[in-house]
This record gives sequence, C-alpha cells and structure tokens, in this order.
Amino acid sequence: MPLEHGHGRAEITARLDAQNNSGQLRDAIFGGIDGTVTTFAIVAGVQGAGLPATIVIALGLANVLADGFSMAAGNYAGTKAISDDRRRLWAVEERHIREFPQGERDELQQILARKGLSGDVLLEAMTMISANKKQWITMMMSEEYGLPPVDDRPIRGAIVIFAAFVMAGLLPLLPYLIGLTPAFTWSIAIAGLTFFGIGTIKSRWSLAPWWRSGLETLLIGGVAAWLAYIVGGLFHV
Repeated sequence: MPLEHGHGRAEITARLDAQNNSGQLRDAIFGGIDGTVTTFAIVAGVQGAGLPATIVIALGLANVLADGFSMAAGNYAGTKAISDDRRRLWAVEERHIREFPQGERDELQQILARKGLSGDVLLEAMTMISANKKQWITMMMSEEYGLPPVDDRPIRGAIVIFAAFVMAGLLPLLPYLIGLTPAFTWSIAIAGLTFFGIGTIKSRWSLAPWWRSGLETLLIGGVAAWLAYIVGGLFHV
C-alpha cells in the first residue's frame, strides 16, 4: 500500500511549513451540509403544505441569503473571540516571562516532564525552548491554555462558510428557478446527490469508506427533510 506522503527532508520541511487548512475544510463542509439541509427542508415543508412554487422560491432564496449570512457572522464572532483571547493570553505570558521568568520555566519544566522527558534531556530541552521566547509562548498557548498554535483568520472562515452555504443551498432550488417539472422530484434527486457528494468528499479526511460517509450524510439530510415535510403536511391547505 503506497504511503500518504513522502519523508524526504524537503518534503518534511514543506509539509511542516504549510498552512494548516483544516479549519477551512470544516467550515466548507459544515456550510455545505447546513445550506443543503435547511434549504431542502424549506422546499419539503412548503411542498408538504401544498403551497405554490413561488413560495418555495421566495422562502428558499431568503433562507439561503439570510441564514448563510447568519452562519457566517456567527462563525466570524466565535472565531474572532478565540483569536482575541489568544492575543490577550499571549500578552499575559509575555509579561509573566518578563517579570517572573523562573515561575514560567517551572511551568515549562512540568509540561515537558508530562511528555515523558526527564533528567538532563528535560533540562536541555527546557533551556533550548526558553531561549526562544516566541516558541516558548507558542508552547504555553497550546499546553497551558489548549489554544491552537496557528491563529485563525475569522474573516476568511466567514467567507468560506457563507460561500459553501449559498452554493450548496441553491442546488435544491434549481428545479424551481429554471422551471423543471416535476420540480419537487428533481429537487429531491439533486439534494440527495448533494448530500451524498459532500459525504464522499468528507471521506477523504476520514477512515470511513467513501460510500459509507456519503450514505451517512445522505441519511442526515433525508431525515431533516422528512421531518420538515411531515410538519408542512400538518398545515396542508
């Protein structure tokens, strides 16, 4: 079985220097799934209520734009809060290192000891890390406060989640927008393919086979749409 990546010196350096994009991947998948689920749930609910196609289009487009913006804004606010907290704690650690360096070295020593270092190796590692203030504080951010080593970019994350939500959320509306008939049948097929497609893409970063990940995502979206259709049916005109 081929290895997932090479282990040459240049390959290792490039991989360690590369920007970690796991946050963007999470935002794109989350936005895509939620955009498809919420929009198709509206389609199913309106169809269940027996309302005209114009209502589907109006509510669907309103949901895609308003809910997509709401998700992006929420993601921005949450990510920025973590980013601001990280900057605050970075300043705290800088001040503590400046005013009480021995106490901070003691903290670093305990962190390294918990990682299995001891004796001269522990003291040497502590001396080398504490000689570089940036690396020292970076380790404290991760080990003492549990914050990621790379600061998130809240605006970029918000853009990614909004774009994924809008693009995926428009797909179940396409049959109504371009006049395909029967529109609801086409919408079911498109939404199902979208759910399955997002699931298969997600499997690239998972141990689950592509078909299982696709079916899992399809099941989640299908249950949400079925619930919306049932509720809409309670108010059938």
